[in-house]
Amino acid sequence: MERKNLVILGCGAMGCDVAAIFLSNGWKVQAVTRDVAKWKVRAERIAQSVNQLRSSFSSEQLRFVPSAADVVWDQVAFGLESVPEDFELKRAVFCELDHLAPPDIPLLTNTSGFRISEISKECATRDRMGGLHFFLPAHLVPAVEVVRGEHTAAWVVERLAAIMTSVRRVPIMVAKDVPGFLANRIQHALMREAFAIIDEGLGTPEDVDAAVRFGFGFRYVAAGPILLKELSGLDTQLAAGRSIYPSLHNGTQPSKVLSELVASGRYGIKTGHGFWKWTPEAIVNRQRRFEEALLAAAKLLEADIAEPGGLPDSAKVSA
Repeated sequence: MERKNLVILGCGAMGCDVAAIFLSNGWKVQAVTRDVAKWKVRAERIAQSVNQLRSSFSSEQLRFVPSAADVVWDQVAFGLESVPEDFELKRAVFCELDHLAPPDIPLLTNTSGFRISEISKECATRDRMGGLHFFLPAHLVPAVEVVRGEHTAAWVVERLAAIMTSVRRVPIMVAKDVPGFLANRIQHALMREAFAIIDEGLGTPEDVDAAVRFGFGFRYVAAGPILLKELSGLDTQLAAGRSIYPSLHNGTQPSKVLSELVASGRYGIKTGHGFWKWTPEAIVNRQRRFEEALLAAAKLLEADIAEPGGLPDSAKVSA
């Protein structure tokens, strides 16, 4: 019998939105949240996210418990750690689950920066432990990275990839446990150049955002960077690379302007001031428009989400 029961350990914004994905697909979710006083607000956040997915769930599908020891592990498909990004905390969670969860249940971390190989290093059952990296807002962004650590067994990543596909996610298989995994390595390469452009006075933050949103980033909704260059010509890409790459920023430290903003407490909407000043009303309006655009993009890409490659069989040939 197919298991459709998920355990989420840590139910902040990410945990709530991941829960919404599975609840909207008919799964049961056991959410481990130590602060009982926050159960109601967490349930409201989950319901809001499920509603954004134009779905619903029953009260029997969602159960809050104060600790992993209170989880009913029978028929659980997998467990996902989504506690704050603190290495020692995550390590402690996995050490506890190492003994609590039956050995046939995969255990995944949603860390965006730490290596699962290090988090699970002291665990006896580290072969069933891997990474499952969602992107905020998790219920609206289809991609999820399935990360294989140094000790992760093949059956773990294969099973998780199949589960992610079954709940209408697009699994990205990451074969090596390296910092940033796959997507964040690409994203940070772009961000390094974006901040360097501002540092060097080549353009403003507004110019950078416009170039990505309404230029090459706009095309990425229709085709990823590799397919896009396949369509336009790999020879053109090679020639452009030879011309442009030598002048790209390749520093190993974060940008000057970014460092100065953070040092002065200007974190963005968290503090009401980053590159721009943010009023509470502006924050609500901007986030609403952001989520509406993501929903529209997901609707537009429904066919490609079902078949992520989007290539005809005749094109699927090996190099």
